[in-house]
Amino acid sequence: MTKVPQFHSAAPVSMKTIAIVQHAVHDGPGYLGSWLQAQGLATTVYRMFKGDALPPHASAHAGWCILGGPMSANDPLPYFDGLLARIREAVAEDIPVIGHCLGGQLMARALGGTVQASKHVEIGWSDLEVIHEDGARWFGPDAQVGTKLPLFQWHGESFSIPPGAQWLVRGEHCAHQAFAVGSKHLAMQFHCEVDEAKVRTWLELDAHELCGSESPGVRQAGRILPSLTEDIARSQAIASHIYAHWVQGLRQ
Repeated sequence: MTKVPQFHSAAPVSMKTIAIVQHAVHDGPGYLGSWLQAQGLATTVYRMFKGDALPPHASAHAGWCILGGPMSANDPLPYFDGLLARIREAVAEDIPVIGHCLGGQLMARALGGTVQASKHVEIGWSDLEVIHEDGARWFGPDAQVGTKLPLFQWHGESFSIPPGAQWLVRGEHCAHQAFAVGSKHLAMQFHCEVDEAKVRTWLELDAHELCGSESPGVRQAGRILPSLTEDIARSQAIASHIYAHWVQGLRQ
């Protein structure tokens, strides 16, 4: 059984909050939010679907978490330019950034990579292979090269690995699953932030995306729901390692 790391925040009361950028109403922080709250780390959630405005500089926050969403990272949304600028500023100033799915794609774009249609649509659980020794830094001491990580997917596009980044995790149906920039910034194609309620909501509201799909990366709800509680527990054990490492770099 994977051991969940115990992280106890020693952050001063005056520490800046962590920015969480939420693009869609049904794609909230999930386990990320509850994990940060359990560590006593304060957050500011920017609900972009409600028209929230981002701060003028990345230094307003101790770190930046970018969530997923149904839109493309290439869409001409009015706030994307400002968000890409905040990501570039944060990386340049060593303010930790972590991106989930669309968030990882936006990190790739901000850092000189591209986003395009994935070879296969992926929905549901997939076993992803650690391909670099730095995987243990992010995913836990058991995540050696060749280790398989069971993580949740819901995407039709994927990112390239931008210049200067390290490709960490590979998938069968979508090769580029995670990259790191230095030791503080992580972009992921998968959704390690999911909790049981979030997955159930997606399966209910977006069932049309599964029906009739011929992609080998799409799992139907009947294959996802029976073991969902156990699968979520495994995923969140991995997510705990990811978040515990990421918060070590938070800026005051």
